[in-house]
Formats: sequence, structure tokens, C-alpha cells
Amino acid sequence: MKQLLFLVLFLSPLTINAQNWPAFRGPNTSGVLETKLPTTWDVEKSANVLWKTTVPGLSHASPVVWGDSIFVITAISSDTTAGFKAKDRGISLSNDETKHTWHIYAIDKRSGRVLWQQKAYEGVPRAKRHVKATQANSTPVTDGQYVVALFGSEGLACYETSGKLLWKQDLGVLNPGLWDDKTSSWGHSSSPIIYRDLVIVQADGHQQSFIAAFNLKTGKQAWRVERDEITSWSTPTIYQGKTRTELIANGGRYIRAYDPLTGKELWRFSDSNTQVKMQAPQISNDLIYVTGGYPAGRPMWVLRPGGSGDISLKEGETKNDFIAWSSTSGSPYTPTPIVYGDLFYVLADNGVLSAYEATTGVRVYQQRLPSSFSASPIAADGKLFLASEDGEVFVVKAGREFQVLAKNVMGQPLMATPAITTGMLIVRGENSIWAVGQK
Repeated sequence: MKQLLFLVLFLSPLTINAQNWPAFRGPNTSGVLETKLPTTWDVEKSANVLWKTTVPGLSHASPVVWGDSIFVITAISSDTTAGFKAKDRGISLSNDETKHTWHIYAIDKRSGRVLWQQKAYEGVPRAKRHVKATQANSTPVTDGQYVVALFGSEGLACYETSGKLLWKQDLGVLNPGLWDDKTSSWGHSSSPIIYRDLVIVQADGHQQSFIAAFNLKTGKQAWRVERDEITSWSTPTIYQGKTRTELIANGGRYIRAYDPLTGKELWRFSDSNTQVKMQAPQISNDLIYVTGGYPAGRPMWVLRPGGSGDISLKEGETKNDFIAWSSTSGSPYTPTPIVYGDLFYVLADNGVLSAYEATTGVRVYQQRLPSSFSASPIAADGKLFLASEDGEVFVVKAGREFQVLAKNVMGQPLMATPAITTGMLIVRGENSIWAVGQK
């Protein structure tokens, strides 16, 4: 009996954690959660589709999961013709001069039933958006007790997971856009993260560029650091080392590390004014993987933590003690890469999937998928799941040999990165959310 009790106590936290996908790209933006998932499904025939729920409005924010609850946000325009152009490749702005309401929903993971919803804000949007974007792009974050949603320029809001509003914070107008055109406003999309009792927000825009932390219980600002950055859309990531913890923030001018408890800058690495940073830094193999920039194909950097001050390359250098490996090209434009097993996978907007040895940078393969992508790769069960702008989820076998196992048609553009929870893939489309799993 004692042995059985010990086994239950030992396994319970693992079982609980295996259910949770608490933020953008899951645990610490990794995109990985090991569980059994189906390779194929059929939306029209409901084969391996557990439920489908309609969510009104427009949003590219990903679902997050804790326990049996899924949390999503949306922005509902009073203009019934409002939409987005999933495959747009220009720089046009959408006309959002009508009243919107911003909502957060809690959905039962088992049935798809809406458990509760709250209206967070109402009014005409304070900032414009790209025709490809929405007014609700940032993925919420939860620790199981609180759920925090960032509604762009409409502010930050914290709820108990039961739906009770606890606090709100006005962060000002968050208006990232074309980096050298201050009239351009494409919409905020960097997602908040939780570290201990702090919720941390990165906001690099025309009017203000900062990173700040707020007390999770009260909403009181704990610290704020001005960043002197060009516009970016990247979500920060926590590196937890043996001797210290570093908050890694990707930016157009510098990749920076901060002390997450105080905001003190620890080190910076110059990225030479790389435009349009969107990718979240990745942590694996005790290394920090940083990509992104315009035009697509810019350098990729894999850095060692623990630096101090400016660790940038000096003139004439191609490597220093803080660079594990780098590539002069290969960075994606929109999707965040993923480290899975011993490989580092990079998905480009145009469907080119490249695999590299994660610790050396040696390229293993480069192949093209017949679609375009904004959502980021996620992985489980020895497979990569890639959601496309054309409304398909490609399932690719993980490993050194490129193999497409399936193409699953959802019937709606897929801009949000899916979520994984025990035995289920949660997919968000233009106006629907599906739970995919074996019945």
C-alpha cells in the first residue's frame, strides 16, 4: 500500500502537467507536449473530431489549456463584414473605425461547451491593424489560478479561472508597424508570460518600446524597462539555468537578457537592425535559439546563456564564446521554429521546412510543403503538426528523413498556433475551435 501511495504521489504532478498548455506554444514557448495524438481526422465526417465550437469575432490568439478548461480571446466588430486576408503579403491597413467588444471565453475541454465569457473592453480600437491581422492577436496565459489576456491597445486584464475579473492595466497605445513608417500600425501580437508571481509583457512599437512586469494578484507594476527598440512582435521566453534565470527578449536591434524579477539587463547581442521580429526565442540543450527578420532568410543565432554586458560580435568576427552556432541565412519571417528530439525545425511562410542538428547547425534536409504558414509548428508523439493559411494541418514525421504522414483539411484559414493537451489537439480556425482526438 505504501509503495502504491508513493507511486500515486510521484506520478500525479506529471499527470497534471501533461494536460496543460498554459501560454503561447505551451510550456515556455517550446511547442512540445508528449501525448498520443491521431495522425488523421475528418472534420466533415467527425472522424477523430471530438467537438466543434463556434467563437464569434476575429482573433489569431492561440488557445491555452489548464486542466479541463480552454481559454480563448476574441474581438467582435459591430461591422458584420469585418474580416482578415489570410494570405495577404502587402502592408495595407484595415479600416477598424467601428465599435468593437473584446471578450475572453472559457470552454470545457471535454465537451466544447462555453463555461463562461466576460466582456473586457468596448469601444473603437485605439490602434489600426494589418489586413491580415485582427484586434485580438496575443495569446492569453494562465497558471491554473489566474488567466491574463492582453487585448493590444485596449489593455491587460486578469481573471480568476472561474471568470471573476481581478484587475486591468492600461498599457497605452501599442502600435507596432512598418519599422520606418510611424503611421503604419499592424496590431500588437506579443503574448504575456507568467514567471513566479509576475506577468511579463514585451511591447515594441512606434510610440513606446518597453518590457514590464506586473504583480499577478494585484496588477501593480513591479518594474518597467524602456528598450529603445524598433517595432517587433516577439513573445519573451524564460531560460532557467543552474546558477541564474534569464528573461530572453528578441528584438530588431538587440537580442537581450534580463533578470525577470527586477528587469535589470544582463546582456545584449546585436542583430543589426533586423526588421519585423516575430519569433519567440527557443530554449533547449542549454542553448538559446533566436531567429526572425525581414526579409525572410536573415541570420539565425544559437547563443549560450550566462553573458554579461554587450556580447555582440566585434568588427571582423564571425563567432565568439557566446555563439554555439549560427547561420547566415534561414530565418523564417513569421512562424517560431521548434526544437524536437535532436533536431531544430524551421518553417518558412512559403512552406519550406528545414531541419538542422540542434547542437551543431548542420542542415539535415530542406523540403517544401504545398501551402503557406503563419502559425508555428508544434510537436507530440513523434510528429510535427503544421497548421496552414489554406486551412490544412500537415502532419510530418519527426526525424532525419522528411515524410508527410497526412494532410487534414479543416475548411477555415488557420492563423493561430494549435494547442496540445492530453490526447487532444485544439485547433482554432477563422470562427471555430475543434478538439481533435481518438474517440
